[in-house]
Amino acid sequence: MTDTAQTSTGTPRWLSWIVLGATGLFYAYAVWNAVAHLIGLAGLGLNAMGWFTLLFAVIFPMLVFAVGVALTRRRNAGEQSLVLLAGLGLVAVFWLNVVGYTSLNLDALLG
Repeated sequence: MTDTAQTSTGTPRWLSWIVLGATGLFYAYAVWNAVAHLIGLAGLGLNAMGWFTLLFAVIFPMLVFAVGVALTRRRNAGEQSLVLLAGLGLVAVFWLNVVGYTSLNLDALLG
């Protein structure tokens, strides 16, 4: 019988977990900011558009993180960190758009 076990020359698994944990904290901070913004504006009485906009701002960082993890599951730590940091940039731009939209169009979001 031949031994078909191959040695892996890629990134150690613990390094990938550290990258996931470190970037996951930044994504969690984005979610936390969106929840705080939602709670702050919910007291003013949101309509359906306001709820949709602000709930999507809460869900969007989780979706981007999940897609980033799914895309880089079998990649090394460098590629994984680049994809997750690019996703974090996307989340940051989206968050700035949400803050700008809610501050300029607050009357359209209140019911």
